[in-house]
Amino acid sequence: MMLPIAALALAIWLYLLVAHGGFWLARETDAGMSAPPAAWPPVTAIVPARDEADVIARSIGALLAQDYPGEFRVLLVDDGSSDGTGDVARAAAGDDARLAMIRGSAPPAGWTGKLWALEQGVRHAGTGPRWLWLTDADIRHAPDTLRSLVARAEADGLVLNSLMARLECTRLAERALIPAFVFFFQMLYPFARVNRPDSPVAAAAGGCMLLRRDAFLRAGGQAAIAHAIIDDCATGRLMKAEGPIRLALTHRSHSIRPYGGWRAIGTMIARSAYAQLRYSPWLLAGTLIGMGLVYLAPPLIALLGHGLARWLALAAWALMGIALMPMLRFYRLSLLWSIALPAIALFYTGATFVSALRHWQGKGGMWKGRAQAQLSR
Repeated sequence: MMLPIAALALAIWLYLLVAHGGFWLARETDAGMSAPPAAWPPVTAIVPARDEADVIARSIGALLAQDYPGEFRVLLVDDGSSDGTGDVARAAAGDDARLAMIRGSAPPAGWTGKLWALEQGVRHAGTGPRWLWLTDADIRHAPDTLRSLVARAEADGLVLNSLMARLECTRLAERALIPAFVFFFQMLYPFARVNRPDSPVAAAAGGCMLLRRDAFLRAGGQAAIAHAIIDDCATGRLMKAEGPIRLALTHRSHSIRPYGGWRAIGTMIARSAYAQLRYSPWLLAGTLIGMGLVYLAPPLIALLGHGLARWLALAAWALMGIALMPMLRFYRLSLLWSIALPAIALFYTGATFVSALRHWQGKGGMWKGRAQAQLSR
């Protein structure tokens, strides 16, 4: 029995490395700068914020420090904060009139909290901006980020230009789990395929999304995805129906909130993992079996098997380690972490099951006091 399992696992890894869009190579980045447009169009950044007092000063400060040559405004939507987020943001902006703030209302039935906050921001931004820059309150952008985003979008005729912010990766649990988080995301949505207009694969990263306002509204805006837990990928699908989109890794944008320890990261994964499976028990069962076959069987057979089965399993284990290495380099971490990918995958598998369990308990998509996944039941 071990031999066919090892052979199948090796075949899967050969396919993934050779024929799955080069997802593991980490080549899709925002390095460099496209030629500037003839005229820099107006942009409004929209930042939904709920109890973000610990990070909002740095994120708002970074937005107001953008070296963008055109008209630029920042709109903060205070989504029912109770920790003085708005006051901290005002203090960070000082007398900079480019920052505007609105107090968001509670989400109506059928809306997730973040998307309702963004909807209010889009309405308040009005018809002035050509581009809407949706960015999270815990992301710090380098001064040339917006200029790079707009230049690329204008030069390539994009309707969406999104960057996967570099996530916090300093603590032990973060070093073990965060590069794998991006690795698994790229496996689901190979960036090269996302960026091909002729490919149906679509995705985006919610921490940094530059949207063509007219195309976004033509597609239905936030109302078209009001219930989505994985709102960034839903936005990617929405916008790809309107024109070319792009998703890339970046060192320009950084998450500034530590993810914390194992429990905290597990909670983050569990928030949306079952939503990724469309709340299907069958897809959950298939995922658990698939994770066992692809990630857990190779090291187990390599350690406990013998003969050809052991060698095939060792080859599969080696290939999965090689696949993780480019992402480890991107995060400037030791390549030795690649050996631990089976154990890391086991952690993600457990978090996925917990995600389903919480959904069945009516606590799915829990985010800052809101259980939002029940909206999609």
